[in-house]
Amino acid sequence: MTDLAENVGPEVLQENLVQKLTSIVSSYQDQEQVDLILQAYHFGEEAHMGQFRLSGESYICHPLSVAIILADMRMDSNAIVAGILHDVIEDTGVSKEQIKKQFGKVVADLVDGVSKLTQLDSHSREEAQAENVRKMFLAMARDLRVVMVKFADRVHNMRTLSIMPAKKKRRIARETLEIYAPLASRLGMNRIRQELLELGFSAMYPMRHRVLDLAVKNARGNRKNLVGQIESTIRKRLLDCGVSCEVSGREKNLYSIYRKMAGKRISLSEVFDVYGCRIVVNTVDDCYRALGVMHGLYKPLPGRFKDYLALPKENGYQSLHTVLIGPFELLLEIQIRTADMHIMAESGIAAHWLYKGDTTELANTQASANEWLRNFLEIQKGAGDSMEFIDNLKVDLFPHQVYVFTPKGSIVKLPKGATIVDFAYAIHTDIGNSAVSARVDKRLAPLQTKLETGQTVEVATVHWARPNPLWLKFVVTVKARTAIRTYLKNFKRREAIELGRRLLDKELSARNTQLDEVCREHLYHILESMDYDSLEDLLEDIGLGNRMPFLVAKRLNIKEKIGSDEHVDNQPASFSPLMIKGTEDMVVNLAKCCRPIPGDPILGYFNPGKGIVIHQNDCKNASTKSRQNDNWLDVEWDNEVVGEFSVEVRLEVSNQRGTLATVASTISKMGSNIETVNTREQNDQISLDFITFTVSDRVHLAKIMRQLRKLVIVLKISRVKL
Repeated sequence: MTDLAENVGPEVLQENLVQKLTSIVSSYQDQEQVDLILQAYHFGEEAHMGQFRLSGESYICHPLSVAIILADMRMDSNAIVAGILHDVIEDTGVSKEQIKKQFGKVVADLVDGVSKLTQLDSHSREEAQAENVRKMFLAMARDLRVVMVKFADRVHNMRTLSIMPAKKKRRIARETLEIYAPLASRLGMNRIRQELLELGFSAMYPMRHRVLDLAVKNARGNRKNLVGQIESTIRKRLLDCGVSCEVSGREKNLYSIYRKMAGKRISLSEVFDVYGCRIVVNTVDDCYRALGVMHGLYKPLPGRFKDYLALPKENGYQSLHTVLIGPFELLLEIQIRTADMHIMAESGIAAHWLYKGDTTELANTQASANEWLRNFLEIQKGAGDSMEFIDNLKVDLFPHQVYVFTPKGSIVKLPKGATIVDFAYAIHTDIGNSAVSARVDKRLAPLQTKLETGQTVEVATVHWARPNPLWLKFVVTVKARTAIRTYLKNFKRREAIELGRRLLDKELSARNTQLDEVCREHLYHILESMDYDSLEDLLEDIGLGNRMPFLVAKRLNIKEKIGSDEHVDNQPASFSPLMIKGTEDMVVNLAKCCRPIPGDPILGYFNPGKGIVIHQNDCKNASTKSRQNDNWLDVEWDNEVVGEFSVEVRLEVSNQRGTLATVASTISKMGSNIETVNTREQNDQISLDFITFTVSDRVHLAKIMRQLRKLVIVLKISRVKL
């Protein structure tokens, strides 16, 4: 029902609506335009003759109400006529050509742009709705008045939604909250956005709306006097300082309060810690003067000042924002803007039609809206279908963040497209650096999983884990990207230096000396002659394989230093093997050809620039002939090796349903994680599988293979290596 429908009959209601419409239009348009609008009314009344709304009122009352909303926004006569006729193509036998003949091409295009697609080859209501929104956007790109008429139509439909069935109410309310309210915000139409949010919230969650509305009214009433005193104090101080102004309270809408309470899991009292106050002044200079006065009157809260005058929002919004600590520790959120900026903030692109003389600000907002529409539609040309278009639209209308929860209920704000790794680094850098696995809503998920609002994320860490360079391909937050790069850069250097020290010490010990015993003067001389600025630089090069440790040891050894260079040979001294701990993953790499694991006899190969590559002793790449190369060295596994190591096994199994699932389940129960599975069928009876999974050592591998051999379906099993 309309706001004029109380206690009046259908005919009186219709007459009242016509009178209200002509009265509003007459206040800013000439009589010729009023006559055109009346002509449209009679045309629409005849077209909708015999049609009624669910409330029982004549259908023409709805288009008239839409026209009144447009008139309140000071829209031009073409837009108001389109508002009166916006349903005639869809719901009556009137064609676009008839409207064009009677009212012109502009009105006909506007009505057609707002009209739904009546013949859609869609499989669901959602697809039909999505296609209608897509059509509206295409029409908006040609004339922004299309969306103005659609907003007015949606506002009146939301005002009269109570008569609808509950299921339909929720569907329309959800579409309003997800599409139309954000779109109004994107176009700078705050007044329309506020009403759509309020009406959508009331229809979507009627009980929550009633409870919260009552609580808010009680909270406001309890401090009504205090708020009034603050407003008077602000007004008086500004006038005393020569700043002409209007001061008013700024109400938070219920849906925003609800979203804040739900998102941050806080109480109403915590939301109401911030009281809004708006100051409207005459000029931009007055804005900054008023800001200085406010900061002198009340103490500002650090980090809460935003200058949208110098840097307007994308929708053209301009204002100064600051948060002050008022009397009794009450937080005051202050907005300071000029009168023109206030019109822009409330009306957005609608301000274009408020006054005939376009100001620069209005022109900029109009251009900004058109630019956004053009860019969005250009990007979406490749959208596969209308549902994909809607999904992309929602992403564009909500460019801000996704909100996910920690297991303890704390909320974490991340940009759209953020992954579990981004989440881990958002919690703490150490969590990100040591992350190995995660659960999303209690289900295991890969670390590259993109997060969605409302999910609960739990990250598992181990002390020996390290960031993976591959993470840089999918993380989106600056913090995660910077932390990963910093760690990898510093860790590789630290590990290379540590490995280089161990290698050099082994060589020196074979010559009955140690690095600490080398004469400092001699050491500096050697570093200078080798063009190194520090010992750490030399050790790093040794660890990376760029310098052979036995050659460096020979030059550092004092006894050999005294002799001539003729006595220098190029063979490494005999020394005990280098111990591999398993955590030197940046400078010690495990060969993919033989996949060595703790317990395997191993050899190390210096790969210049990359460090040491570990092979099994019997690997073909570590043959007797290749070992004659000076780059090979003796290594052994440390007694306290930590980490997980990949190993590949070859299985011949019965080719029957569920075989692979049984094998995978057995491996998982033994505390191993499957990395890859490559299945190659030989015939109808036997399937050949190559499975790569992680183990801690040879003993762990032996236990897994023993369990697999017990399975009836496993015919043969062996470890794969060259």
